[in-house]
Amino acid sequence: MPADAGIFLGDIMTWQATVTGFTQDEHLDWVMLLSCGHRQHVRHQPPFMNRPWVTSEAGRARHLGMVVTCTQCQRGMPIPSGSDW
Repeated sequence: MPADAGIFLGDIMTWQATVTGFTQDEHLDWVMLLSCGHRQHVRHQPPFMNRPWVTSEAGRARHLGMVVTCTQCQRGMPIPSGSDW
């Protein structure tokens, strides 16, 4: 995990990462690639998960560079190796 990944806001540590790309997993679900090295699924499965933007290339492109909180960094999880995905 990069040393500069955590940002202190008062007494709270927040782990910010930017979206650097997208890939699909073995089930063809979309996965965000984060600047910290972690990955996060972004599924569109209405009515439970409503993310229609992930289904188009233009929608995914609009989210490149977006800042998100990496919950895996917050939990201290290791960065997966290439074989873990």
